[in-house]
Order: sequence, then C-alpha cells, then structure tokens
Amino acid sequence: MPARPGVRVANPPERPLVLFDGTCGFCKTWIARWRERTGDAVDYAPSQTEGARFPEIPDEAYARSVQLVLPDGIVLSGAESVARLLSLPRGRGAFGWDVLYRRVPGAAPVAELGYRVIAGHRSAAAAATRVLWGRSVLRPTYFAANALFLRLLGLCYLAAFVSFWVQADGLVGERGILPVGAFLDWVRSQTGAERYWLVPTLCWLGSGNAALHALCAGGVFASLLLVAGLFPALAAFLAWLLYLSVAIAGQLFLEFQWDLLLLETGLLAILLAPPRRRRVGSGLAAPALSRFLLVWLLFRLMLSSGVVKLSSGDPTWRHLTALRYHFETQCLPPWTAWYVHHAPPWFLTFSCAAVFFIELVVPFFFFAPRRLRRIACALTVLLQLVITATGNYAFFNWLTVALAVLLVDDESFPSRWRASAIAAAPRSRGGAWPRGILVSAAVWLLAASAVPFLATLGAGPSIPSPLVAVYRAGAPLRSANGYGLFAVMTTTRPEILIEGSDDGTSWRGYEFRWKPGDPARRPAFVAPHQPRLDWQMWFAALGSYEENPWLIQFLQRLLEGSPDVSRLLARDPFATRPPRYVRAVVYDYRFTSPAERAATGAWWRRELKGLYCPVLRGAEAAPAPDENEGTRPSPR
Repeated sequence: MPARPGVRVANPPERPLVLFDGTCGFCKTWIARWRERTGDAVDYAPSQTEGARFPEIPDEAYARSVQLVLPDGIVLSGAESVARLLSLPRGRGAFGWDVLYRRVPGAAPVAELGYRVIAGHRSAAAAATRVLWGRSVLRPTYFAANALFLRLLGLCYLAAFVSFWVQADGLVGERGILPVGAFLDWVRSQTGAERYWLVPTLCWLGSGNAALHALCAGGVFASLLLVAGLFPALAAFLAWLLYLSVAIAGQLFLEFQWDLLLLETGLLAILLAPPRRRRVGSGLAAPALSRFLLVWLLFRLMLSSGVVKLSSGDPTWRHLTALRYHFETQCLPPWTAWYVHHAPPWFLTFSCAAVFFIELVVPFFFFAPRRLRRIACALTVLLQLVITATGNYAFFNWLTVALAVLLVDDESFPSRWRASAIAAAPRSRGGAWPRGILVSAAVWLLAASAVPFLATLGAGPSIPSPLVAVYRAGAPLRSANGYGLFAVMTTTRPEILIEGSDDGTSWRGYEFRWKPGDPARRPAFVAPHQPRLDWQMWFAALGSYEENPWLIQFLQRLLEGSPDVSRLLARDPFATRPPRYVRAVVYDYRFTSPAERAATGAWWRRELKGLYCPVLRGAEAAPAPDENEGTRPSPR
C-alpha cells in the first residue's frame, strides 16, 4: 500500500534507502535486479537490521511492502516506492515509471492492487519467477547473440551477392532481359537531379556488365568482413549500400520480400555494429535500442505473415486446408515437398494451425521474460527450418533465424561460450554510436516502419499524415517495409514452358535449371541460391503476358541468341544458332500420386492448356503456322 500521507523520518539517509524483508527469497531476488539497475544511486538493507533506525515506520509496514526512505525524509511504500525507485537513476524529472504512476489516470490504483496481490502470495510469485526467468532475474545481456547475429547476417549477404552475381549478366546486363542501362536512361529522361535519391544505386556511375560484377565483388568482400567480424560498422554499411544498388539495378528480379528484409535488417545492423571497433570477437556490447529495433523487425515480420493470411479472406487459410495445396504449388518445391504433400490430411490441418500459432501468438513472447523468449525463439527457428526443409526460399529463412538469435541472452548459451562472450565484450560501450545519432535514427525508423505495419493490420486509412510523409521520404532506401507471405494460397500450378523452332512446325523445348519441366526430373534443393528467372516464370504463369512484359523481352533475347540469357538455362537446344520462332506454352502441373510414381518414376503429371502468348518470330522468319491458323500446340 502507499505510505500514509505525511510519513517522514527524523534522521533521513544521505542517499535513497530501500528497506526490505531479509527473510523473503522472492524479495531478495528482485532486490538484486533493482540493485543492478540503480547502481550506487540507491542503498539497500534488510529491515530486520536497519529498520530500527527509523522508529517512525511501524513494524507491520515492513511486513506489507518494501519501504523507500528518501533523503528529504519522505517514506514511500508499495507500488509507489517501486515506481519512484526505478525512476531515480534517470532523474526525478525524467519520463519513467514514477511519472506513469502519478500522472496516468488509473495507473496508481491498478499498480497498488497488483502489488498487494503479489505481496500477499510471495511463494506463488517466487515460483512464477523461477518458471518465467529461471535462475536469475538480473538484466539480461546479449553479447554472444549480438556477435553471432552479425556473422549470420554476413553469411546471408554473401549468399545474396554470390547468387545474383552468377545471374547478373543474363538478368540485367548489357544483353540481358532487362538491361539496367536502359532502365536508368528511362529514369534520366523522366526526372532531374532528384533521380539520385529516387533511384539510389551506384549504377549511375556505370551500368555495364563490368560495373555489375564490381558491385557484386564489393558486396562479397563486405560480407566476408562481416563474417570475420572485421570493421563491423564499415562492413555492414558497405554491404547494405552495395545490396541497395544491386536490388535497384535488378528491377523486378530483386523485388522479393527477402530482398527487402535483407535491406531493412542490414540498415539496422549498422546501428548494432560498433563504429570504433576494428574486430568483433565472440561477444559484442551494443545499445539496447539497436537490438530492440531488430527484434521489432522480427515481430513485424512474423505477426504480419499471420495477419495477411486471415485478413485476405482466403478460404484455404480460414478452413486450415492451405497446406494441402502449398507444397505442390509453391514456386520451387524440392523433392521433400512431394512426400509432405501426401501426408495425412489431419497432419496438414494441424500444421496449418501451428503456423497460425507461431505467427500470431508467439511474436508477443519476443518481449517476454527469458524462458518465454527462449520458447519463442525455438518455435520461430523450428518453423524456419521446416520451411527450409520443404521449400526453396533463397536466404529468407536463414535471415529470419539470424534475427531470432537476438532473442537469446547470454544466460541461455553454454557456460564456456557465455564466459568467452562476456570476456570479449566488456560492458563499456565507448565504441558505440553517439546517443544522438542512435536515437534520431531509431525515431525515424520506428515512424517509417509503423506505416506499412499498421496498413497490414488494417489501419491504413487512420495512419497520421506525418507518419506517411516520413515513410514516403525514406521509401527509396527500401529499408522500412511491409511483410506477409502467402496471403492467398494458390491451389493450381500453371507452368510456362518455352519452345523454339526453325520452321514453325517442329518445336524443341528449352530446359530451365530448377523450375518444373521434365516430369521425370526430381525436384531439387537450390536455396540459399535463388534462380530469379525461374521464380519470375512462376509469377508470370499466374497472370497474363500483358501483365508481364519482361517475358516478351526474355523471348526476344532467345530469338537474338543472347549468350548471357542462355546461360540462365540448363539446356538451350539452339546453342549454335538462335531459333526463328519461339513460343510460351502453359501446362497444368500436379504431383503424381504414390501409385503413379511407383509405376512411372515421374514426380509430376501435366496437362497442356495452350499458348501463353502469341508466337514470336525473328526478323527474317515467315509467320508460324500457329500464328496463321490460331492452332493450339500439341503435347510433346
């Protein structure tokens, strides 16, 4: 209960003094936490030994609650004493628990009621403390997690840069599908000097194949520095800047959610990495605010993924049947997806419910006490590992795991690793970013990221216009994004196959490296590499060729015999001379049943649907029969 008005002591202490029940284990546990927080600003003593100094405080008051004796002689107790205590290190005028207690309507009576309940059931409270926090309630440190996160981020950057590097020429090079030089020329014709902010890429300095290779090589070098823990802030900045340049140069081929997630994670990682440290060992001290921004990103990522599934109104998610289609219709299913697709329906329904639990409930545990955070981390990582084992989603799942690592405090690591991390990262943060820079960046990032997150939650129309302005101002950096995969589950699998011909009658097929083609070819694992042409072919099949003009560009490059584009494919039947005609045909693909696979060895069965777009012909070729007669192609 609060101290009675006017309670004062005649001989106050020089510093604030907390008197507590020295026989109460629960009290001593939390006193240790408060002592760590307040440091030398507050003294602590058992009431059994020091209470006699203050005869003005009745003995029964010590049994009810802790007593906070201030230097001016005022005595506070109950929740009020705790609120004042936790505000003392920041100054009495600072915004803290004391201000909330005194000025927020209803806060004081609710806090006092909660205090009385806990004080009256200390044994139960002690048991709950052990369940939720474990051995210690001291403020957690994240030295090991911070260092490990930066290394894992470096690996994700490395995978992303190398993956794009081997495809860059064919996708956006000089003879690629969507040359970045032509794209920048168009931007230049439409804008003035603001183009450097609207389209922030180093490709303005050069957009040929050599420039693309230089960007990727620089990105690989920065990634390796991060993995090695060398010059962490500089390496994180260079990796982010170079991937932003690559992502913009890649146009629609690098507009996936994991590309955006990598950019947002990478920008926040710059604030986590110490700018004055040349090397990060097994442990890294970092400001709590930097870590919070990354956990906030993980929270938005996971919760948004669950919300979009419900808000879309998709019946397969509402009825928990989505996973009966997902493994067959996802972009690049590996061979394991065939087996999971044929799992019992009850198992797929249960798994769908588990996905909702992990995405909609578990994220709130990210900010909970230690043991709940451990559970949240384990479930989040488990979901990502299951997705990795049954799908090909580039570096997305590994990047999510890297973010989840930040939920694990040092107390949760093995003792040897914990000791090494603490020794390598003293609590001094002299090498961290200046507080003014950190707070300013955090305010901007929180404001900008709130806009797409609130829109995902359905609050788009009510978002304040200043927040929208902040978001739009930073939008070109692609580092404050909305998330949410598989809002609507695809229940069929149309596949586009590309064929060429010399006479317009006899057609030969191009073979893609990873997407379904030959029904007998076993689906393969390819992540963390992302074959971006194969991915875009999956999206194109879900729409029309008018909605995907890039595909016509792709077909045109095949007619031209572009070697850079041909290298994106597994087999080019016209390697020595380009075809005179090319066409895109659509098939409906389905996994074979166990009986069909046992009989034929095929992983897929398919049914021809027709032409995807008009037949394209070279400059000197006559109209193809399909063009003249409008005939449907025959199955091969």
